[in-house]
Amino acid sequence: MRKKLQNPFVYKGYEGPDYFCDRTEETGTIVSSMQNGRNITLISPRRIGKTGLIKHVFHQIMQEDKSAICLYIDIFATRQLHDFVSLFCSAFVEEVINREKSIFSKALEAFKGWRPVFGADPLTGAPQVSVSIEPVHTEHTLKSIFDYIGKLNKEVYIAFDEFQQITEYPEKGTEALLRSYIQFSHAHFIFSGSKFHLMSEMFSSPKRPFYQSTQFLYLAPLHEEIYYDFASRFFEVRKGSITREAFHSIYLLSKGSTWHIQLLLNRLYETERRVETGRQVNEAVETVLNTMAPGFEGLLLMLTPNQQELLKAIAKAEPVSQPQSQDFIKRHDLPPASSIKSSVEALQDKDLIYRDTDGYIVYDRLMSLWLKRQFGAF
Repeated sequence: MRKKLQNPFVYKGYEGPDYFCDRTEETGTIVSSMQNGRNITLISPRRIGKTGLIKHVFHQIMQEDKSAICLYIDIFATRQLHDFVSLFCSAFVEEVINREKSIFSKALEAFKGWRPVFGADPLTGAPQVSVSIEPVHTEHTLKSIFDYIGKLNKEVYIAFDEFQQITEYPEKGTEALLRSYIQFSHAHFIFSGSKFHLMSEMFSSPKRPFYQSTQFLYLAPLHEEIYYDFASRFFEVRKGSITREAFHSIYLLSKGSTWHIQLLLNRLYETERRVETGRQVNEAVETVLNTMAPGFEGLLLMLTPNQQELLKAIAKAEPVSQPQSQDFIKRHDLPPASSIKSSVEALQDKDLIYRDTDGYIVYDRLMSLWLKRQFGAF
């Protein structure tokens, strides 16, 4: 049983259904789809709540079936197929260790060419394992994992987060290789990603191996009224309150980004019993911006001068529908359109800007506000 949290506004990890807001329809759709043999492609911008939703789905599945194996694997940091397989194997073996030693001993026999390294989480003491795989055994180990999953008399659910990362691997044919195993696997899969154009191309193009192999689900921001009711209840439990106007300013500032809303609510819950004014929200924002400023400054230093100037201009004018237009370039004293095109691509690749339905915006809503205040955009 999970302990009651001192601060209910969680912005890192998943702490159970009591601290998870809504997503009832999305949760039901994903669970029902996978249980009926349909894998899911889950797409949304980062920090909208994909990871939390996946963990919530897995929590519900585990409540219904205690024997189910649920694996969440974030492959954002992987750079090649070998990294992917090592991470996949480590996640699978760690989950097996936490369940049954007899299964683990069988897994030791099943996986050839890998060396498990055992340890413990320094904070929780929970057992951990990392896997060392010789590069020459990469594809064999991948096959061994899927073969072993097929022999388990259990339901297996696997979520690959930031799945578009496999398109960056140097090995040609990675998509086809994974598809060749996944299409015959009895496991259920969630392929989650934040880069719409890459994920859409992977699963919608007739030329790609994963074409029409999944059910699409686009994750939109939480409805403001539902989110307000969720937040308000926690303040009321301790005989406090948050006004609709104050919450609206947080929601508007964050553009519905769950992570940013949770972060600001976390700060306000820490310092205020009653949140009634814009001044209180602004003070929370200032506190957060002060802690994040060094990181934002570091990101700017990693950009070229042209990229820096374009990022500042987008922050000032967002949303920007046509960053290569002469009007936008002249208004912000930017370099020629040809240079703007390459800078837009670079900033998108670095996840610093994002194109929504209205145009380009700065991806991180707090960085956007920091840029506006830092460089006189008001």
